[in-house]
Parts: sequence; C-alpha cells; structure tokens
Amino acid sequence: MRHLLILLAAAALCACADTTPKFDSRFGVDTRLTLAQQILHPDAGANTDPVDGMDGRSARAAYERYHKASGEQPQAPIMSGSAK
Repeated sequence: MRHLLILLAAAALCACADTTPKFDSRFGVDTRLTLAQQILHPDAGANTDPVDGMDGRSARAAYERYHKASGEQPQAPIMSGSAK
C-alpha cells in the first residue's frame, strides 16, 4: 500500500513539472525546414514554356500500356489432388 501511494504521488508530481522552453520554441522547425527544402522552384507553375519530353499522345499510350501490362496476372497452374 505504501509503495502504491509513493507511486501515485510521484506520478502526480510529474504532472507539475515545467516544460522546457528550448524544446517548445523549436517545435516544428525541422518539419518546416524539410518542407522548404523540397520546394525547388515555387514559381514553376507560372512558367508557360513547354517541357522537354513526350507529347501528350505518346505519354497517354505509354501510360495505358503500363496499366494494361500490370493488370494481367499469370494464371496459376491447376494441380490435381493425386501426386504419383
């Protein structure tokens, strides 16, 4: 019983502990920094120059071939129950 009271008192006192201001002031900084590093050129949407690469028809045909090829699954061999 005594150990239980000491444990409950310790748990209650831990709730009164002060948070560290250093951690609170930097909360989320790494996440914002990582997000900022992923943005290479924020004004890229305003660029109207065509990109180098495939035209629309070729890209669509390649995309459809890709999906058609990935949709076909090879059939598993059918085995009979007797093994001789």
